[in-house]
Amino acid sequence: MNDPIQGIPCGSAPAPLSVLDTALTGRGHTAADALAGSIELARFSDRRGFTRYWVAEHHSMPGVSTSSPAVLLARLTAHTRQLRLGAGGVMLPNHPPLVVAEQYGLLQALAPGRIDLGLGRAPGTNQATAAALRRGRADDDAFPQQVLELLNFLDDDFPEGHPYGDRVHAVPGPVQDKENAAQSTAGRPSTWLLGSSGYSAQLAAHLGLPFAFAAHFSPDLVVPALDLYREKFRPSPTLAEPYALVSYGVLAADDEEEARLQAQTFAHSMLRMFQNKTYLVPTPEEAASYPYTDAEREVVDDWTARVLHGTPDKVTAELNRLQATAGADEIMLATMGHSPKALLRSTQLIADAYEMPTRADAADSATH
Repeated sequence: MNDPIQGIPCGSAPAPLSVLDTALTGRGHTAADALAGSIELARFSDRRGFTRYWVAEHHSMPGVSTSSPAVLLARLTAHTRQLRLGAGGVMLPNHPPLVVAEQYGLLQALAPGRIDLGLGRAPGTNQATAAALRRGRADDDAFPQQVLELLNFLDDDFPEGHPYGDRVHAVPGPVQDKENAAQSTAGRPSTWLLGSSGYSAQLAAHLGLPFAFAAHFSPDLVVPALDLYREKFRPSPTLAEPYALVSYGVLAADDEEEARLQAQTFAHSMLRMFQNKTYLVPTPEEAASYPYTDAEREVVDDWTARVLHGTPDKVTAELNRLQATAGADEIMLATMGHSPKALLRSTQLIADAYEMPTRADAADSATH
């Protein structure tokens, strides 16, 4: 198994490369189409030596189909061999920490040593849906305590006198192996903190956890957040030195115009969100023909520009430039387009441009 933190060298890429997936479900596609595309993309990522494949949690959004990352990840364990699989991430305030510990302990049992658990504090949806999910159980201010509780469950290591103590355990997990006198080689999932500001950067540093920054949402804050994380980092039993991953929105295509049209579908979806409409990914033709007002055009142009789009040489050159500034330990590709075909093609083109070698023992030999 590859190390849970250190990424796999990838040809001429400036850092190890990984993939972020939301099972984008554009107009004209079903969830079944999108999820079949996710399986194909994960198998390709495994075969071409990407380090990890994360699934993001979103709710009440017709344009994505990843309301339950753990369910999709369970399926992907059967289609991959080497690729690390994980949540990018679980929006922890939406869930009791015990449930998350159980789900990802189960995944770790299915794919020992290959599971990542990325934790975020945003709802992954609108406020009304967040209220329906949380039922008044938690708020963002409780996030640090939720993270600590989750870590205690994963390690089965609550402090003495804690009300859960010896009475509540995450299973599968350490207590199961101990009670059954079984030697486990799985360990716990590699736990990360996710964010798009300095808040999670500081918390990750304080807890000595790896940190993933969502540059596809906040590109201007990458360097300050990573600097803060590295400056405040405190070594822990989990991690001796800071390790930072940065995700960038990308869309590579065979020609510039196709790339721009695909990227604009994502920008149109963001415009709808700002207008309190559903997150819906239009076809490239629908986005191109929409009668934008001047204010709407400004929003769409801004979000289109946040996606590194163009030919593969142009996209990789921009990734190289950004990496030279941020110095991330790993780069994650958040591919933004309309169809599973466009997302897969973009990833293929970037892998080829970076001359990522094919790994013969990976997805081709996994269960289909």
